[in-house]
Amino acid sequence: MKFIGIDLGWSSGASGSCCLQWTGQHLQLLEITRQTHHTDILTWIDHWLPVPDPGLIAVDAPTLIPNPNGSRLPDRLAHHHFHRYHAGCYPANLSLPFAVHTISFGLSLETRGFQHAPDIVPQQLGRYQIEAFPHPAIVHLFQLERILKYKKGRLAERKAELKKLQHFIVELLPTLEPALYLPSSTHFPSSPFWTDLTPLKSTPLKAIEDQLDSLICAYIAAHWWYWGLARNQVLGDRTHGYIVIPTPHQQKGVTSQ
Repeated sequence: MKFIGIDLGWSSGASGSCCLQWTGQHLQLLEITRQTHHTDILTWIDHWLPVPDPGLIAVDAPTLIPNPNGSRLPDRLAHHHFHRYHAGCYPANLSLPFAVHTISFGLSLETRGFQHAPDIVPQQLGRYQIEAFPHPAIVHLFQLERILKYKKGRLAERKAELKKLQHFIVELLPTLEPALYLPSSTHFPSSPFWTDLTPLKSTPLKAIEDQLDSLICAYIAAHWWYWGLARNQVLGDRTHGYIVIPTPHQQKGVTSQ
């Protein structure tokens, strides 16, 4: 079973892409990269998950947007549950220019057999897709008091926060269940989780950010498949849009209203 994470460029710009594989005992990294166009991402997905291979794809973008204006149900729920962590969700509706692009991406996955999975039987093979949101996932997985603010602010501050994310990925993801084992810095020194951020300017730093976000999305996919509702929560539903978020392991259940 493979798990793909896509940090999707909602209308333009590059997208991070990551593919993990379940070995039966742990997760291993197959590839982490970046593409410029949605068609390139789909070609990359076809390479790693050709029909009918089983896999679950987690996309950091609103691929289901039923509302003509305002906010979706999962956007409101994300703000309600995670605003104290500074993890409010950007509102999505059909009037916004990115909507046609993100919806189209989700539909392209559906044509490849990846069905939306706001509910799932844990560890059952199939072809699925979900919407992910890295910020609250990072808070829950790594037991933080607030999000890591690596997307906005001064360059030095963004680097400091992204270094924390690198540390948590390398040091903590191997301790969780399912465990993710990453290649060492000796063998892959240029991997985004080992890259020295100190000399980087804004553009290359954004490339590292995109790839690390895609890795978190891929892990969310694996965590959802492995645990289902036992250690994840679902904000919303198939009709109104939904976001899957790992929970601290003492929590469980669906939040649909």
